[in-house]
Amino acid sequence: MNVLVLLDHGDGRLRPTALELLTLARELPQARVHAVWVGAAPGEGARAEVAAHGAHALHHVLVDGADDRLTASVVDALEAVRAEVDAPLLLVASTFEGKEVAARLAVRTGAGVVTGAGGLERDADGRLVAAKTVLAGTWTTRCALEGPFGVVALAPNSVQASPLPRPAPAEVVEHRVEASAAARAVTVHSREPRPTSDRPALAEAEVVVVGGRGVEGDFSAVEELADALGGAVGATRVATDEGWIGHEAQVGQTGVTISPRLYVGAGVSGAVHHRGGMAASATVVAVNSDPDAPIFEFADYGIVGDLTEVLPALSAEVRRRRS
Repeated sequence: MNVLVLLDHGDGRLRPTALELLTLARELPQARVHAVWVGAAPGEGARAEVAAHGAHALHHVLVDGADDRLTASVVDALEAVRAEVDAPLLLVASTFEGKEVAARLAVRTGAGVVTGAGGLERDADGRLVAAKTVLAGTWTTRCALEGPFGVVALAPNSVQASPLPRPAPAEVVEHRVEASAAARAVTVHSREPRPTSDRPALAEAEVVVVGGRGVEGDFSAVEELADALGGAVGATRVATDEGWIGHEAQVGQTGVTISPRLYVGAGVSGAVHHRGGMAASATVVAVNSDPDAPIFEFADYGIVGDLTEVLPALSAEVRRRRS
């Protein structure tokens, strides 16, 4: 079975989600993995990483007539590769960009789509079945792809990326496609890069420390713990609405959906709209002075205490153990 994997990359480097997708794809029974890189040619380092994580072929696609970072251009590229590679499955990252690609491709091809998946396997009947949590983490569902072509958007950190012990080189296949009318309809006049940070991207981070109403405008302890753990900083809607931190840090149904291996909520009540954005977290730690806060109902570990005392103590202990 041929499996397409859309590689998410920036500045010539693969993002962690791309390596997770490749690892999942190669572990499917009898899978032949075709990685798709859209845009300027990947460097030797990226090519080596793609091969090391199980790709049999690396398809480099250039789109003529439109900005290759537009979603419509990426869909043009994927359609071109799929026309040459008979693949019943495409894997993308379950990010804002990845889900938009999945939706556009589904409209064009009639593909079945599963977003926010936490895993993928073949069942006894040979069907591809994706697992995902829904309704703020209260239900775990299994979604079977029944049609001839399906797209699965995998939540970040659902798979532990791992290279092969003895990888073989991946065949590099060059493609050049004409942009569709949808891609040509958009003109990009300028781009403003996001501010750089030593912290990982919120949606992809393995560790996220979130501050809520309880921080009362001071995120210093939250940021200190996040840096000690090598994680990202998030916030609840209240904290962003109050202007304590930018809206790009909001975690929840109307913000960023995260699936870290470790979530630490400081001064977070655990309202349902916030839980909807972090329910896929593997381990949840809650720090709150209110013993009746709803977050304690689903936290794996709970600390009832003053976050201005607890978080610095946690940061100090983490640094001591790592020194």
